[in-house]
Amino acid sequence: MPSAVPSSPHTAVVPAAATAFRSAIDVVRDVEPRVADAIGAEVEDQRASLKLIASENYASPAVLLTMGNWFSDKYAEGTVGRRFYAGCRNVDTVEALAAEHARELFGAEHAYVQPHSGIDANLVAYWAILSQRVEGPALRRAGVRNVNDLTDGDWAELRRELGDQRLLGMSLDAGGHLTHGFRPNLSGKMFDQRSYGTDPGTGLLDYDALRATAREFRPLVLVAGYSAYPRLVNFRLMREIADEVGATLMVDMAHFAGLVAGKVLTGDFDPVPHAQIVTSTTHKSLRGPRGGLVLCDAELAEHVDRGCPMVLGGPLPHVMAAKAVALAEARRPEFRDYAQRVVDNARALAEGLLRRGVRLVTGGTDNHLVLLDVSGSGLTGRQAEAALLDSGVVTNRNAVPQDPNGAWYTSGVRIGTPALTTRGLGPAEMDEIADLITTVLAATAPTDPGTGRESRARYVLDPQARDAVAKRAADLLTDFPLYPGLDLV
Repeated sequence: MPSAVPSSPHTAVVPAAATAFRSAIDVVRDVEPRVADAIGAEVEDQRASLKLIASENYASPAVLLTMGNWFSDKYAEGTVGRRFYAGCRNVDTVEALAAEHARELFGAEHAYVQPHSGIDANLVAYWAILSQRVEGPALRRAGVRNVNDLTDGDWAELRRELGDQRLLGMSLDAGGHLTHGFRPNLSGKMFDQRSYGTDPGTGLLDYDALRATAREFRPLVLVAGYSAYPRLVNFRLMREIADEVGATLMVDMAHFAGLVAGKVLTGDFDPVPHAQIVTSTTHKSLRGPRGGLVLCDAELAEHVDRGCPMVLGGPLPHVMAAKAVALAEARRPEFRDYAQRVVDNARALAEGLLRRGVRLVTGGTDNHLVLLDVSGSGLTGRQAEAALLDSGVVTNRNAVPQDPNGAWYTSGVRIGTPALTTRGLGPAEMDEIADLITTVLAATAPTDPGTGRESRARYVLDPQARDAVAKRAADLLTDFPLYPGLDLV
């Protein structure tokens, strides 16, 4: 039986929008029909798949249409009212609107909406902290106001000092992100980095162990936030630990920003009142365009606003305009209902999987995502991900704590509910999806237990189970149309 919300107004396409999309595709087709065909095919693929990737969602027609406009043609380095190019008054308008909505939505003192992605937002935050805490004091000691005024000797010393700072972030296998100080990422090359993990028995964040590590390591930056941790983080405690060791608390809330905006996460679990600087993407649970933003205390504002040209290339005004629209949508009362349903659906999905014998990291979820440990089925995460995709269920593999298969093949699969909640699915459908997932896992086996690396990718999936799950998934989605009324193929 379908849930009480059979179709989502967020993805409803009014006739005027349908005409606009079709006309735009026709214009593209006149120049490069293969691109037009790919756009139409992507819409159909998304309509036909159970999208359970925790970091994906569906933007509204208003957000999508906003990105295709003449703001794309503008250079706008600088900030509102202080541009390096003339003719930016309209860019100033949309950037100021996006920042205003972000401040009001999250209760932040300052918002910077130029970052092109979450990684860019994190880099802006890191360099803002370095600018405030390392560069600023060096300039004052030298009695100058700009790095260009330093002597060669003082500049060499500042460069050495900038490269000799410490960062403490959540380990990748515990649920952290590559940008939290890992060597393959620029953040790991910038800082002397150390990681904190989770309790080996429970998978939960161990604040006492984290405090002990912070006391011993004495980082300049303590990073909180996650991309694959299914529980809440107490940001009041994180700030206490940061203050005790003289660190700046930075929170990456890219995954759960929608839950903060929707007031599902409040008090100790809302990072904005506790962290000096908070970063996020604007897609994921916020349902906006692909991009990033930075929120910060007033003391860091001037440093954050130097993101371009310090870290970023020219701002993308058409995307900032779309951010303004998405953030305005998130300030509406119905977004709070959406955020709560995301969490309710994640819990229902977790409970359905647990009842069917699937092992979940931490034994459940408090947020929007669930992390499956599929090693008990004899599978790697890569095998499980591929078998589920064959069956019409889109997920992504993910490492689990102390993962023996590493970050590429993994032993886990991460799933999330933001996208399907946008389509209107509810707890009853989540239980059905749990059954689809367990059916696929039970019908999948590795084809070769050999020792080669690629043996961890090969698998065999029972074709009858595959076809049955694919049909059930398609039948489930018929009650929850995506962008109804829009025909691009």
